[in-house]
Amino acid sequence: MSVLLQISDTHFGTEQPPVVEALLTLARQQRPDLFVLSGDITQRARACQFKKARAFADRLGLPMLAVPGNHDIPLFDLWTRLRRPYAGYIAVFGDDLEPVHASPELMVVCVNTTRAWRHKHGEVSGQQVDRVARLLTDATDAQLRVVVVHQPIAVTRAEDEQNRLRGHTAAMQRWSAAGADVVMGGHIHLPYVLALQGLTRPMWAVQAGTAVSSRVRAGAPNSVNLLRWGAHAAQHVCQIEQWDFSATDQAFVRVKLTEVYPARK
Repeated sequence: MSVLLQISDTHFGTEQPPVVEALLTLARQQRPDLFVLSGDITQRARACQFKKARAFADRLGLPMLAVPGNHDIPLFDLWTRLRRPYAGYIAVFGDDLEPVHASPELMVVCVNTTRAWRHKHGEVSGQQVDRVARLLTDATDAQLRVVVVHQPIAVTRAEDEQNRLRGHTAAMQRWSAAGADVVMGGHIHLPYVLALQGLTRPMWAVQAGTAVSSRVRAGAPNSVNLLRWGAHAAQHVCQIEQWDFSATDQAFVRVKLTEVYPARK
């Protein structure tokens, strides 16, 4: 079985040390094969914040995929924002803004949905949609096919609609037809699993809350997701676990298990 840990919206610069330590403990206990950082890794894209984020990733000691979020582009330094928006990110996480991971049980394709000219809203272009679809068509039936974005591809509340990824309709239709099972996102600090409707085959939005930041929503504590898939799981079942930080236990505890059934031949 393969285990994927989704960590989102860490907002280093506003991180809470006890929550960081609890997340490291969770990773040691659950031993995921891969972790994904789905954007807003820093609070203000400052060098010291990127260094803290890198130190955290190094302490996890796991293979990593990361995408930038809108907070990972300088907000107030307009020259850098327009001319070198990803300079700080690249200095710490490398110049591949859309990495891909392939193993016998996982195909994970990352998409950079940030734009220097947008304050917070995300966008996916036709070229990006096509790139992801091409990669997905090469996946095998044994692989869980995961697309990673920052802004949500689907929302559960009307007030979050403004934060929905621009270009989401075309992306959902094309990626579903190409074989995507899950689209991971963050941005709104609200965890949920949502079955997407009106598509040619089943696909789910998997949203993570803020992992370690103090910028939590009311009623939504710090949280991360664990996905389990593979030969030792029940046939064609993907288990999606939501783990929340418990202030009482000073630890992440599993609060929800959702089982989804990706379509296979």
